[in-house]
Amino acid sequence: MKYDFAVFGATGLQGKIVTKDLVMNGYSVLICGRDKSRVEDLLKKYSKKTGFNFIDARSVSQMESVIKKSGANIVVNCVEKIWNLNVLKACVKARVNSIDLGSDVWMTKKQLAMNSELKRENLIHITGCGSVPGIGNVMLRYTAEKFDTIHTANSGYNWKSNMKRFVVPFSIQSVIEEFTEKATIITDGKLKDVNPMDSITMCSQKAIGKQNCFNEKHPESYTFYHYFRDKGLKESRTFAGFPKHSYDIIKMLIELGLGSKEPIDFHGAKIKPIEFLTEVLKKIKVPSGYKETENLWVDVYGREKGKNKHVKMECVIHTLSGWEDDYTNIDTGMPCSIIAQMIKAGLIKEKGSFSPEGVVPTEYFFKELAKRKMRVYENGKLIN
Repeated sequence: MKYDFAVFGATGLQGKIVTKDLVMNGYSVLICGRDKSRVEDLLKKYSKKTGFNFIDARSVSQMESVIKKSGANIVVNCVEKIWNLNVLKACVKARVNSIDLGSDVWMTKKQLAMNSELKRENLIHITGCGSVPGIGNVMLRYTAEKFDTIHTANSGYNWKSNMKRFVVPFSIQSVIEEFTEKATIITDGKLKDVNPMDSITMCSQKAIGKQNCFNEKHPESYTFYHYFRDKGLKESRTFAGFPKHSYDIIKMLIELGLGSKEPIDFHGAKIKPIEFLTEVLKKIKVPSGYKETENLWVDVYGREKGKNKHVKMECVIHTLSGWEDDYTNIDTGMPCSIIAQMIKAGLIKEKGSFSPEGVVPTEYFFKELAKRKMRVYENGKLIN
């Protein structure tokens, strides 16, 4: 069977969301991952639209073979971000378009540096197609057109839940990295690394209210500068905000050493505490009635027609009916699906390697978010 899309990392939370959204929009998907048992429900429910293939993200040649076998001309990459460059190389070798959920600044630089190669191969690659990065980047693209010059562009996310219960927020590995690894910011037009816990400040968002935020290691500060430095951008930071009950538990896990990537000896076997923690947390079920609200945002300062100007963009997401088990993680998987569909439909045509603010059409993207109950606001006014 020839598939419309191959989704890598499709046995994980975000990969399953992407797969479901693509299938529900009429497409066929080759589900690619390590643990087939985690997607048996999808394979059974959508048996005429899906198939499964094991992938090994360590092997470019193995992934290339799977891509060619799938017949798909677009790969949606939802594997752990450390493998993004490997997946991109496999896609180039297989001569297919690709997108991913993003990584850190180092990896993003490597991917964007492949722009000329992607152009020569007549291929499209877009990195950071989820929530932040993703929705936030497209909101900046929309906003930038309203400014003559931009001095500051900050972005971030805040969220809350209706219960003070710990539910694993997307990838626990990525979350712990956000708490512990240095964040890259742009200040006075230069890259600088800061410690997340040294940058705690108070944020206030439309759907969340006041909440502590900290700088985290997402790539938006770098990509914002990459695309808008010629417009005068000098300052950019990316923030993360967690409700106190979740923040406290994550900090405790880190303090107990469970977020460590250093192998320890356990009865003769070498295991990494973070990998053990990841597997344990996969067993936690979402409590009945649990719901979340997430508020993604971009804050832009600059000038238009000689006057100072400020625009705040926000995207508000609630737990969606029929997707309760995914809570607000839909705001990462669904935008990824939307952008993949836009490439498939020819709505994104420019060849090369990009992040979303460089190439994703805003109006259509916002309309697709609205279909999924994700509301976008400009200075508090609903625009989709």
